[in-house]
Amino acid sequence: MELRIFTEPQQGATYDDLLAVASTAEEEGYGAFFRSDHYLSMGDGDGLPGPTDAWTTLAGLARDTRTIRLGTLVTSATFRHPGPLAVTVAGVDQMSGGRVELGLGAGWFEAEHTAYGIPFPSLGERFDRLTDQLAILTGMWATPVHETFSYAGRAHEVVDSPALTKPVQEPLPVIVGGRGRKRTPALAATYAHEFNVPFSDLATTRETFDMVRTACEGVERDPSTMQWSAAQVLCVGADDGEVARRAAAIGREPDELRENGVAGTPEQAVERLRAYADAGCDRVYLQVLDLGDLDHLRLVAAEVMPHV
Repeated sequence: MELRIFTEPQQGATYDDLLAVASTAEEEGYGAFFRSDHYLSMGDGDGLPGPTDAWTTLAGLARDTRTIRLGTLVTSATFRHPGPLAVTVAGVDQMSGGRVELGLGAGWFEAEHTAYGIPFPSLGERFDRLTDQLAILTGMWATPVHETFSYAGRAHEVVDSPALTKPVQEPLPVIVGGRGRKRTPALAATYAHEFNVPFSDLATTRETFDMVRTACEGVERDPSTMQWSAAQVLCVGADDGEVARRAAAIGREPDELRENGVAGTPEQAVERLRAYADAGCDRVYLQVLDLGDLDHLRLVAAEVMPHV
């Protein structure tokens, strides 16, 4: 199983904070550094010093790291128009030497849209936008140089686009995720290289994977061509005291984290991760909420990673 680091910078982080986490993750052998794409903090935190743009951050990290893969869980289809997003992601992929992955979703956090002047349409229209963006992004990147790309959807239309710039990767990996039962499985089966189930128990994870496998079969796609992943909050300590200290630092209770995340001693974390592997996960995104605690990443790399 591949372990990846997933951060929530909207809760309060500078670029230098994120660089320190990404660099440590790279040094310790994690498969990727991912970040959320949000502009407003959640919960009781003040979010200081303020949000950072996901793709601006990843552009910086593309130049300040060397080997670790980089991406979003997930960029919201409401934040950017599809053509400029295709150019941005392809450009960051070039800057990284081909290490970028795009997680794309419909968007859900209405308050951040209101706070930053971003239109927040109905759920149906948001999924229309997601559908069109997936078609346009993958279509533009796949269009041969010197040819044009056109597409007419419900929310977006592209006419005779030169379909530039191209990413280094052919194809650039696209991640779709969520627990939706209607449109999400079909979109994943059609466009995604990876399907992610965020912050769910084992039974829900298995059930959601099964829905996407069925959708793959419906479009005559071999489900084995899909990568399967989960996201889980991380809180591991060398002993119960260290677990309690790390839980307190993120405002959570150790018992609750053991039930709902990859938490506890290294042995307990390994047991949890093996259960997700048995449920079909190829990789797990470990949500790191205390970005200043780099020893947390080092402990998991040394005591958990070799056993999964």
